[in-house]
Amino acid sequence: MNDLDKFDRAIITELQLDARVTVTSLAAKVGLSKTPCQIRMRRLEEQGYIRGYTALIDQKKMGLDHIAFAQVTLNDTSTAALEAFNAATRKISAVEECHMIAGNFDYLLKVRTRNMEEYRAVLGEQISALPHVLQTSTFVVMENVKDTRG
Repeated sequence: MNDLDKFDRAIITELQLDARVTVTSLAAKVGLSKTPCQIRMRRLEEQGYIRGYTALIDQKKMGLDHIAFAQVTLNDTSTAALEAFNAATRKISAVEECHMIAGNFDYLLKVRTRNMEEYRAVLGEQISALPHVLQTSTFVVMENVKDTRG
């Protein structure tokens, strides 16, 4: 992170706001000409600062506006058990995020479904069946107040 100067940081900030911005427009916004801006973008991509570009989807319009957080406790936290849980979790499409937690439980999953009925099926048939799951607890989102990814 120390290798980034103010131009690199400005490029990253602008791309987070609009990844579809043209290089010419981006260069003007960050105070560079087009070619140096392109070179910096390519370097930021090659060095892994920019991992990719994506579209932000209106989940409500897609019918996927039910969000729940599942707190998961495992019965085994050995390296092999954690790796098995992680690999299996990545295969569940409804799991939008999976975070290992330092606390009185092991993982926090953000799960997006169409409704409570679908969430219940995902929880009962997929999440509870993940390797080494001892117990789960669910927290349903009543209102999405802030989401920086759209």
